[in-house]
Amino acid sequence: MEYSIASRSSSKANALIDIKQSEISFGITPETEDSLPNPAELFLGSFSSCILKNVERFSILMNFEYTTAEILVRATRLEKPPRMDNINYVLKVYSQDESLNIDLLKKNIEKFGTIYNTVKLSCSIKGEVQKVSE
Repeated sequence: MEYSIASRSSSKANALIDIKQSEISFGITPETEDSLPNPAELFLGSFSSCILKNVERFSILMNFEYTTAEILVRATRLEKPPRMDNINYVLKVYSQDESLNIDLLKKNIEKFGTIYNTVKLSCSIKGEVQKVSE
């Protein structure tokens, strides 16, 4: 598989990422730091998107039903060199399904997530997966 995206920025303004039929704005100036995501937040968004995509994928493969999945991701950034050092996440899967095996879901997310596996090569990841009965 290969992927392709396009991005552009305007001096002293903001920037955009074009992905398929979507346009994602992000900040590159101090004026937008409170209103638009920065590149580090987009990176963490990609990480969380990978996990959520795999919840959906494995709901089919593992044959379980869920209504909602939500994830909170926190990360520590080092200064020298600037990089992510620790990523921690809590994934909540809202489900009444007795067949949902949380441990197996976590194992599959960690084994088969493209972004997850890419990130774990450069920093530590600690995660928790919780089943929340509705």
